[in-house]
Amino acid sequence: MSNSYNARSTLDVKGRQYEIYRLDALKDRFDIDRLPFSLKILLENLLRKEDGLNVTTEQIEALCNWDAKAKPSDQISFMPARVVLQDFTGVPAVVDLAAMRDAMKELGGDPNLINPLEPADLVIDHSVMVDHYGTANALDLNTRIEFQRNEERYKFLRWGQKAFSNFRVVPPGTGIVHQVNLEYLSKVVFTKETEEGTFAYPDTLVGTDSHTTMVNGLGVLGWGVGGIEAEAAMLGQPVTMLLPEVIGFKLSGELPEGATATDLVLTVTEILRKQGVVGKFVEFFGDGLDHLPLADRATIGNMAPEYGATCGIFPVDKETTRYLEGSGRDQETIDLVEAYARAQGMWRETGAREADYTQVVTLDLSTVVPSIAGPKRPQDRIALTDAKASFTSHLQSELAARSDNADPQKSVTVELDGQTHSLTHGDVVIAAITSCTNTSNPAVLVAAGLVAQKAHALGLTSKPWVKTSFAPGSQVVPAYLDEAGLMKPLEALGFDVVGFGCTTCIGNSGPLPDSLSEAIREGDLIVAGVLSGNRNFEGRIHPDVQANYLASPPLVVAYAIAGTVNCDLATESLGNDKNGNPVYLKDIWPTQREIHDIIESKINSAMYQKQYANVFEGSKTWRDLPTPEGEIYEWPDSTYVRNPPYFEGMGLEPGAATDIKQARCLVKVGDSITTDHISPAGAIKPDSPAGQYLQALGVMPQDFNSYGSRRGNHEVMMRGTFANVRLKNELAPGTQGSWTTYFPTGEQTSIYDAAMRYKSDDTPLVVLAGKEYGTGSSRDWAAKGTALLGVRVVIAETYERIHRSNLVGFGVVPLQFPEGENAESLGLTGEETFSIGNLDDEPSTVTVRAVTPDGEVKSFEARVRIDTPTEWEYFRNGGILHYVLRGLAQRSQAAA
Repeated sequence: MSNSYNARSTLDVKGRQYEIYRLDALKDRFDIDRLPFSLKILLENLLRKEDGLNVTTEQIEALCNWDAKAKPSDQISFMPARVVLQDFTGVPAVVDLAAMRDAMKELGGDPNLINPLEPADLVIDHSVMVDHYGTANALDLNTRIEFQRNEERYKFLRWGQKAFSNFRVVPPGTGIVHQVNLEYLSKVVFTKETEEGTFAYPDTLVGTDSHTTMVNGLGVLGWGVGGIEAEAAMLGQPVTMLLPEVIGFKLSGELPEGATATDLVLTVTEILRKQGVVGKFVEFFGDGLDHLPLADRATIGNMAPEYGATCGIFPVDKETTRYLEGSGRDQETIDLVEAYARAQGMWRETGAREADYTQVVTLDLSTVVPSIAGPKRPQDRIALTDAKASFTSHLQSELAARSDNADPQKSVTVELDGQTHSLTHGDVVIAAITSCTNTSNPAVLVAAGLVAQKAHALGLTSKPWVKTSFAPGSQVVPAYLDEAGLMKPLEALGFDVVGFGCTTCIGNSGPLPDSLSEAIREGDLIVAGVLSGNRNFEGRIHPDVQANYLASPPLVVAYAIAGTVNCDLATESLGNDKNGNPVYLKDIWPTQREIHDIIESKINSAMYQKQYANVFEGSKTWRDLPTPEGEIYEWPDSTYVRNPPYFEGMGLEPGAATDIKQARCLVKVGDSITTDHISPAGAIKPDSPAGQYLQALGVMPQDFNSYGSRRGNHEVMMRGTFANVRLKNELAPGTQGSWTTYFPTGEQTSIYDAAMRYKSDDTPLVVLAGKEYGTGSSRDWAAKGTALLGVRVVIAETYERIHRSNLVGFGVVPLQFPEGENAESLGLTGEETFSIGNLDDEPSTVTVRAVTPDGEVKSFEARVRIDTPTEWEYFRNGGILHYVLRGLAQRSQAAA
């Protein structure tokens, strides 16, 4: 590595010497102190990784001269210290690595070159489903089913753990990736032993889950990428990026009594979505941080994908080291973190000089009020006092769109456990304390336990039609709740632990009782889910539940008791106590002092150390799984894991880019199409193309598992692409789900079947879309499935950052309509044939020529969203994996 600025130096921490790259070596030439905290981390990365090829002095000086107000134009190469994966997105990443070993062998190279070069950890957390709930043995029963369903995948991951170096697997039943990352994996300052000494540098990462950003609360810079980019990072490829705009979010004051971290994060999400921060860094600063516990910071950082930012980072300060100590980190690590942060100007002091920011947004924490968000998007915050009116308005709007002018008072009789109940619009059928936003935060979980304790003491119970569940983010959570005497009251209200995983928030809510589902469908009822998760996009939580709301864990408990969102929790009673007296939310809501006292007295570092002592060991069931051997994976006859076709017929040199002519539109959609709409997720329907494929192979519907669990099988995933039950493809009017029109015959058919018919005719395909295309989870299958269906081009008004790069990473061209234009304004119906101008010369714009069925030509200039020179290299090679594989194969042959 180069050292053009003589930045390499040493740092003494209580007698131990560390090699570091000092930022103050640049102070004679540049005003480094004005840089935001996040950019200082990137600057250190450039100094340490300078090699004259991937990282140059020009990149370093561009960052040093960063203009907060200028439009991003300078490209840099970021090389993270590590990679984190979860099993839904991690399994296909490992599948791709295994396939790359096969391809490397075919190309005459050394398969063992395909290995993570930087540490990679995969946490199995997305596979457990809520099949059983409300009973003491729910966790055991769900875990057994999880292993039965996923044995093939788990065997494959155990093979990967043995076959690949630098790759660890956190077994199922441990916790969710974000919380394990926060509580255990993250170092804040990373160290690496070399022949030249022990190097210390900021802990940075990319992850195959968008909620990688939870560790931003700890001062760790990282964000979610698609599995494609993560694989490249593991294989030593830099993450190329434009120097970002950095939005400063200034916090003042402190949260008022009654408000929670969830209320705060929903407020922040609403503010930043309105501000517009897609593709930007958000950095929190201000004296309000003095009153913001690290768990609250992590909650805010975790929601970065919901407010659209690349990251939502907090600086390192005394609260950071307090959390490290409280979560069981060793004293040497804590001392290094403080000493390093101070030496590099990365330590926050109250009243210190403010950095330069592109824009500054402010929030007085004292103005935050209890809130929920929904019924379809996490950024749609509703003050709790307005929740009933908001649902009423939503219900009226939904019913008005129905042809039969449905009755808002309609009710249906349902029998549950021998009792008859009346079910109506707005009734809560799912109440879940779940997912990463809140299950890392002791304050809101203790609050939920206290609400349950007070409610149970008064004789209140959850309503019989509510499916209640509790999926903690780590095993530490039930340990401290049990120590505080709060697990039993939660269980008394049906919130037994159902698993250690993401569950409801990712669509693994499991089935509702048959009679309940039948009643919902019979009455065509708009029923509700209330969850303490991140996301409530359409069709995500449960196919029968159309209105879904994000809420704090204590509010989840309260709504389970109320049994409906069609009520005002601020003024209406939740029910009656043992003496028949009404009980209101204020009667059971805990004070901040009650919550604080339990946290201080019942949670300690020993709990964390005990739970993480054998984090990679797993249960006996995990350890007893038979594990395949060998450097090359022997692909079994599996419906879970299959060798993908990405590298078939691939040579050592890329072919020339071919023109796109006479393409047909496969899908035409409007604004805010998420990766949930595109990428397969949730349950697999028996009559869907994926369901029919599995049944043809002898898999019964009860054994389908979820799309997420079958991400290692491209045959299932391509059949489920664009198959979300709430997708409204304008090419198939009057339908929802996986439908389109096959234009050569005018026939309405499934998107998969139409795509395969177009593929047999060698007809390329396009997708037309509106604003914010690809928001949501960082799902590489949203790009992989799109490519496998034969889509060559997507034309949208705007893109979400991760999905745009994923499209490029799989050889699909993202084009952008001219500013202020869209499909409607240009008169495009989707019936046209599309031809795209030449892409060989890396143009910034291309001409799109659309010809209507009657021969009318509509031409427009579209912006090419292949944003960096490196992305053009990926595109020319057919994708990022092909680029990496060719490079390794050529080097391997040259060395042989």
